[in-house]
Amino acid sequence: MLKVSENPPIIWPEAESISDYEGEWWVAHTKSRNEKALAHDLIRRRISYFLPMSWKVRRKSRRTTRSLLPLFGGYLFCCGQEENRTELMRTDRVANLIEVADQQKLIKELVQIEQALRAGAPLIPHKYVKAGQKCAVKAGPLLGLQGVVARISGATRLVLQVDMLGQAASVEIDVDMIETLD
Repeated sequence: MLKVSENPPIIWPEAESISDYEGEWWVAHTKSRNEKALAHDLIRRRISYFLPMSWKVRRKSRRTTRSLLPLFGGYLFCCGQEENRTELMRTDRVANLIEVADQQKLIKELVQIEQALRAGAPLIPHKYVKAGQKCAVKAGPLLGLQGVVARISGATRLVLQVDMLGQAASVEIDVDMIETLD
């Protein structure tokens, strides 16, 4: 675990906004637990990046530990020219480099996260479940139920189908109680 002072900055180099960075954006899917080490490598190579992180507090017995963890485990957002992309792959910390087809959409989404972090908002990772995705309940009294996720009036619901009748019923469910099925 790194000391607070040893953590890489969330945004490098410091800028008014990540939308000011010049170049093309890529998403580096890092090898396991290599996000911060890759960020340090990118600083040495002078490659711009965005690594959203948040504090996680753990209490065990009488000790309390605080760790700065990546918001999106296994991912780091990089911006640069084609030669920077090659340098990125030479770090031996990247498992896969994801090309971004819609640059403006990614920048718009990342700027929202950046704005929340700069405002000091306590962001926590959240499961991304799309409407229409098949899921199963992993805990609670509905454990084991399987259905399709629907969003109705802002609430997440699990739709339970009876195909033979062509009928269905739904129950409101917390996103943290379900897991996606392949």
